[in-house]
Order: sequence, then structure tokens, then C-alpha cells
Amino acid sequence: MLKVGLTGGIGAGKSEVSRLLVEHGAVLIDADRIAREVVAPGTPGLAAVVEAFGEEILTADGSLDRPRLGSIVFADPGRLAVLNSIVHPLVGARSRELERAAAPGAVVIHDVPLLTENGLSSLYDLVIVVDASPETQLDRLIRLRGMTEDDARARMAAQATREQRRQIADIVIDNDVPLDELKKRVAEVWDDLVRQARDSAPRHTE
Repeated sequence: MLKVGLTGGIGAGKSEVSRLLVEHGAVLIDADRIAREVVAPGTPGLAAVVEAFGEEILTADGSLDRPRLGSIVFADPGRLAVLNSIVHPLVGARSRELERAAAPGAVVIHDVPLLTENGLSSLYDLVIVVDASPETQLDRLIRLRGMTEDDARARMAAQATREQRRQIADIVIDNDVPLDELKKRVAEVWDDLVRQARDSAPRHTE
């Protein structure tokens, strides 16, 4: 099994790359999706969050009111740390469970948006960074996600820098290119990942 960390700045196109890798045969473990699953209604995770933050972080139907919780934790680093102490171990446990279920020779892609920020690169055999220029990121956030320019710039500024992400990368996928070129590059990367998984001796890749 080859464990690959996949990351990239907001608007860089990481989701498109992960989708293409899955088409080639990768096993995808999506940290954001798991983070939502572990606090779904009826889970021990949601019960723990309610115990820590109170019933006011629930919607009328009993699910987590994410905007409400976000307004609490992002204004207070201490409360954010409490939330992370509940959610992160649950995400880690579920991720390991999914990883163990993968075939021995699988290429397992861990889609982790904050891989750089949280210093997680050592958890993986190699790290892929999806890279795009700030101008491209800004255009996509405004044009495709409907953000204001101020909101888009603020979200970008809150993340690791482009240089910081590239420093931890074993493989960089340039996504300042048309889709056909991106598909060709992902196919090349996939062939290399399959070779590394087969050899079971990960090597540094440019």
C-alpha cells in the first residue's frame, strides 16, 4: 500500500485532481467528508460537541449548525482547540479504518486541505501538492464559488503560503493549465504512484 497525502490551496483545484485519481483507481479518504460524518446526528462525536458547546450549536432538526459553531470557535482559539480535540481523533480513527480496508497494493489518497498547516506530511509515504497561481485561485473563487474578492483574499491569506506547500511536496501538479493538460499530468503521476506501490519502497519524485 502507498499512502499519499494530497493537498493544495483553496481554489487550486485539488478536488478535480482527487476525482481524476479516483477514476484511475485510487482509494480516496477525504478528511473533510469524514469530519462531517463523525458529527452526524446520532453519533458519539456530535454528543461530545454538544456537551462541550451546548444545545445552541444544533439546528431545529438536531444536526450540527456549522455556521453557528464556526462563529464560536474561529473567534476563540481556546474553543477551537476544544473542538479539534474532539473531532481530530475521530477523523484519524475513521481514516485508519478506511485505510486498513484497502487492498494491500492500493494507492490510498488522503485528501487533507490543511496538511501543510498542521504539519502532517510525515504521516504519508509522499505528498502531492496541487499548485496554482494566486491569480488563478482568486479568479476561481470569485467566478466559480461566488465569493467576493475580499472574502476570497481572506480565505487564501488564512492558509499556508504557496511556497510553504511546495516545500513539503514530493510531487507538484500544476493546475494553471487547461483540463486536458491536467488530465495528462495526473495520468503520468498515477503511473508513477502505481510503480511505487508495486515496489513497496517509496522514492522521492520530482
